[in-house]
Amino acid sequence: MARRGVGTWVREGVWEIPLRRYLALLVTVALLVGLVFAVRTLAHDDRSCAAGVVRPEGSDECVGVATGGYDFGRPQFRDAVRAIERENGRLKPGRYVTVALMLPFTSTAPANLADIQHQLQGAYLAQYQANHQSNGEAPAIRLVLANPGATGDHWQLTVDELDGMTRTADRLRAVAGVGQSTDNNKKAVKELTRRGIPVVGSSITADDLANGQGGKDPFPGLARVSPTNTDEARALASFAKVSAGRALLVYDNPGDPYTRTLQSAFTALLKGSRYEPRPFYPPADRSKEGTTANTFWEITQILCSTPKSTDTILFAGRHTQLRQFINALGGRGCADRKFTVLTGDEGSYLSGDKKLDRGALEHNLSVRYTSLAHPDAWKAAPASATGGSAKDAQDLQRLVADGRRGPVGPIGSVALDDGQLIIGYDAVRLAVRGIRMATHRGSATPALATVGHEWTQVQGALRLGGAGGWICLDAHGNPYDKAVPIVELVPEGGSRFVKTAWPEGKPPGKECLPPS
Repeated sequence: MARRGVGTWVREGVWEIPLRRYLALLVTVALLVGLVFAVRTLAHDDRSCAAGVVRPEGSDECVGVATGGYDFGRPQFRDAVRAIERENGRLKPGRYVTVALMLPFTSTAPANLADIQHQLQGAYLAQYQANHQSNGEAPAIRLVLANPGATGDHWQLTVDELDGMTRTADRLRAVAGVGQSTDNNKKAVKELTRRGIPVVGSSITADDLANGQGGKDPFPGLARVSPTNTDEARALASFAKVSAGRALLVYDNPGDPYTRTLQSAFTALLKGSRYEPRPFYPPADRSKEGTTANTFWEITQILCSTPKSTDTILFAGRHTQLRQFINALGGRGCADRKFTVLTGDEGSYLSGDKKLDRGALEHNLSVRYTSLAHPDAWKAAPASATGGSAKDAQDLQRLVADGRRGPVGPIGSVALDDGQLIIGYDAVRLAVRGIRMATHRGSATPALATVGHEWTQVQGALRLGGAGGWICLDAHGNPYDKAVPIVELVPEGGSRFVKTAWPEGKPPGKECLPPS
């Protein structure tokens, strides 16, 4: 074997051998770095659900503003969501503004999901009508879905996203819906209106989630299509002729905005009553059962101890607790005595509640509630009627029929009895009215600040002919003397329309101008 020269030895010993080691070390480091990045990538928790929708840290709920065809994992929403996606896809860039429908789309309670489905369908039908059946009025309406979470816990995230959409090509100009009168929804409305975003409440009825209380407007730019709890109670009293000496109040303690203001309105009706109001204590999430059924059994025993002249119970509570109370009354020891339970619009949730003991309604017990709207309220209304019209109701019913197939639908199975589709439709129509009234000649879209200013003009000849009755807004954005259907639960299932009542004791005049 030939001897290697000194130069060869130096080259291999000094350069090549260390170089190979360095290269091997670099390859190893590169592999380790790649492995670390791969592990991080695999372990990364993707929090996105859809465009505009995320799962916040510590939560599995998909919340935010869905700008595409996202149904929040709720199959019952799918048809209506797809119809909205088709309609949005037809719109030309720069020729539309956006309205957000804000509801708790990730709710898990069956009764809540049914109401949300129906409001969603009504909102879409209003969008379709605005874009196809309004004589070419502009701008066109794009509809998106805003979800603050099942109990509204993520309202801040959702409000921030909505606020951002007012300054982009989305051109958000109003938020409709809101949902129930809860503390979180109250915070959301407070912040939306503080940022100058107009809001149209569909089913909010709490007096402290309205303007005009004590002459103050804590929610500038808020309008509503439903009456306040006080107006509902006044309408109920004018219908039922409630006597303080014959009625007992059962109420939620500590309550939420809806139940507290309903309790206050009922308390005013029962001034001078001989009976102490009976409280119950539900869980913080009032869609849960809790232990209130135990309390209701106790209350029924007390009720049976009252004089036989006592025949009316005013119930200030949410629908889960109302159902528990009705079921408890079905097993009361004094089934031979007749009682009537009167309550607010939460009663509409029980129309299809499978946990309701309908046998209780066969034993001298009637349950009547103020509905936000009802399809039978205007069926027999003469052409001269004020406060609403058969034509306005029929316009929606034709749209509903068209929604069973293309090109309008399909929008899924439809129910009108709970009134939710009707108020969802009326709320988006009111938003459209404000947007188009604020769109001046020569402008493609209205300024955000001007939309909320238009609410005070929606009265008189400019009133909105809602499918649930005339909407004539006062100076604070509240509907004046709005029709209040009285509805009764029936043993065979569902409910029946009884009569239309009025906060003022009679329908508004044909001019429909709120008094000063």
